[in-house]
Amino acid sequence: MGKIYVLDTNVLLQDPYSIFSFEENEVVIPAVVLEEVDSKKRYMDEIGRNARQVSKLMDQLRQQGRLHEKIPLPNGGTLRIELNHRSFQQLRDIFVEKTNDNRILAIAKNLSLEEQAKEDGKVVILVSKDALVRVKADAIGLNAEDFLSDRVVEINHIYTGYLDLYISTENLSRFYEKNELILSEITNHPFYPNQFIVMKDALGGSQSAIGIVDKTGKRVRRLIFDYDHVWGIKPRNVQQIMAFELLMRKDIQLVTMIGKAGTGKTLLALASGLMQTEDIGEYKKLLVARPIVPIGKDIGFLPGEKEEKLRPWMQPIYDNLEYLFNTKKPGELDAILAGMGSIEVEALTYIRGRSIPEQFIIIDEAQNLTKHEVKTILTRVGEKSKIVLMGDPAQIDHPYLDEYNNGLTYVVEKFKDQEISGHVKLIKGERSGLAQLAADLL
Repeated sequence: MGKIYVLDTNVLLQDPYSIFSFEENEVVIPAVVLEEVDSKKRYMDEIGRNARQVSKLMDQLRQQGRLHEKIPLPNGGTLRIELNHRSFQQLRDIFVEKTNDNRILAIAKNLSLEEQAKEDGKVVILVSKDALVRVKADAIGLNAEDFLSDRVVEINHIYTGYLDLYISTENLSRFYEKNELILSEITNHPFYPNQFIVMKDALGGSQSAIGIVDKTGKRVRRLIFDYDHVWGIKPRNVQQIMAFELLMRKDIQLVTMIGKAGTGKTLLALASGLMQTEDIGEYKKLLVARPIVPIGKDIGFLPGEKEEKLRPWMQPIYDNLEYLFNTKKPGELDAILAGMGSIEVEALTYIRGRSIPEQFIIIDEAQNLTKHEVKTILTRVGEKSKIVLMGDPAQIDHPYLDEYNNGLTYVVEKFKDQEISGHVKLIKGERSGLAQLAADLL
């Protein structure tokens, strides 16, 4: 027996193609949802783009028949728009205000009561990304679920980029002697290209080694990274050594780093970019960008030219640059950057339509990007460029994203088996003892 899924507005605005995710079941979209989608069409962000995509999809499906009647979907299910369905009779005494959320709940409840009155009635399920809508649904005896089809990975299965492996003392000695080991001779565990292995003595000895899996996934080799420091920055833990290995290698064009605040993601990436741009000359320019998403209430319009408007949003980048250049006086950093001319700090708003060759590109706070936005960014990367995406999936300010469906997690999972990419999850905070304690406790 099939089911009836009633979709909330936020499901369509998160994924316009969500209507095709419910297999051979009936999908119902309340008319009030279309009203809400229509009100978002003029937005110039990802929500507006998705709203316009929903409109186009509905117009295409309209060619197959009347939308207020059931029309077939390619996956075997059906779709219909629910019009005036006595929207507020059942819940009039429970929810006083006729908000859009309450109207959607009322429609789902009425459909559920109708199905319960039938001998072969279907189960009605409200699908919403809004936790409070699901709580309200539960309170009135209505089945409700989160939309999970947009999740890239299940909980606690996000790829870390490294693995601890206990091997014999003989194999550890052989690794130091030959600088590599054949993986099939020491383990049956499968590995991804450029995945790190922390090899430890199986007998409990103090000897250990860090290796990186080669492009074939069949051998583990010694790290190439042998710098004492990069632009004055020394790695303070194992994961930071791994990060420098990925950041400094020319054959790895895409690097992803995730970690809590204070683990050194931005500082490591900037130091590596500066060294390869200014000292080695591997790249012509260092481009640093981040999405403009406020943590709290938006501060509104800002005065001045573009650079002045962007400064508050880009200040975390400038803080790290001040540390790297060891500037003490106000305006000293601006003078240095103006004199160098090879460092560009930009907002992601301006990246569409660009082609970026021979540059070291750093995208900070990438967890606030959607799948579409991150695709737009990666398709801008030109020949001989390297791009670094980093962020903390646990700190998301986007209303429709979470730890498991954001653009950064999407790239990590999709590229983990590609030869040109590498990933590492930074764990230990190095900013200060207070910052590490706050990241753990709060």
